[in-house]
Amino acid sequence: MDYIEVNGTSLRYHLHGTSGPILVMIHEMGGLIENWDEVMPRFYDGFRVLRYDARGCGLSEKVRGELSVELLSDDLLALLDALDLKEPVALAACALGAATAFAFAARFPERTSAVIAMSPAIDMKPEDRPARRAMLENVLRDGMKSIVDGAMASGYPPELRARNPERFRAFRARWLGNDPASFVAQYRLLIDMDIEQFVKAVQCPALGIGGTLDVFRSPEYVRRVMSPIPDVDFVTIETSHHQTVETPEEIAEAIHTFLTRRVLSMEA
Repeated sequence: MDYIEVNGTSLRYHLHGTSGPILVMIHEMGGLIENWDEVMPRFYDGFRVLRYDARGCGLSEKVRGELSVELLSDDLLALLDALDLKEPVALAACALGAATAFAFAARFPERTSAVIAMSPAIDMKPEDRPARRAMLENVLRDGMKSIVDGAMASGYPPELRARNPERFRAFRARWLGNDPASFVAQYRLLIDMDIEQFVKAVQCPALGIGGTLDVFRSPEYVRRVMSPIPDVDFVTIETSHHQTVETPEEIAEAIHTFLTRRVLSMEA
């Protein structure tokens, strides 16, 4: 792990490998580098893998104020440039991280070779916004503990906890470590976000991964929101919202299969 100052913020990152196509792993809201720990080993051979804590997340610099997908995608571009990673990269991203991936691919198509989106977040229903804003006031007043039980109940269902209780234990503890103000900034971005124009502008090969246990974004939702992408495939997995932690082996295999077919084959 290392740290770097780019685009007006400090980011924690981890770069593995010295040759092969570059795969960037972007975590979900409230996530961090470690959420990819059990996905990483599948890519030790043949890839260079970049993980980073997004602005406001993990051990990167915390935020006070507003975020935008343009700012977050600019952070990624600046990180790639600072690390001298100038060739097109594949982006594997979960939930709100997928919004950054779509924005990056749309704004910097020459720097993007593929997009893999798990439970992608692109907007929020207007009728859901008032309750979410009220929930965030609880977070600012009482911290992450005020919403952890509800967040875990909806995002990490019992059947997936039972498969590997240790994964869930560690995930919940990490999630509680979020900086409340930074988490609220991320959530406010989601509440007001509508990035359909960025999704429609993606021209590289794409893969949408939907979870049958995901109460937020069903496989049908994933297909609907990503269908405007001209070159898109879909995979459905028995998983939920935090896919890289809940079912890392299945997610790693789906990503690796897609990249082998769509990225590695093009470089052979």
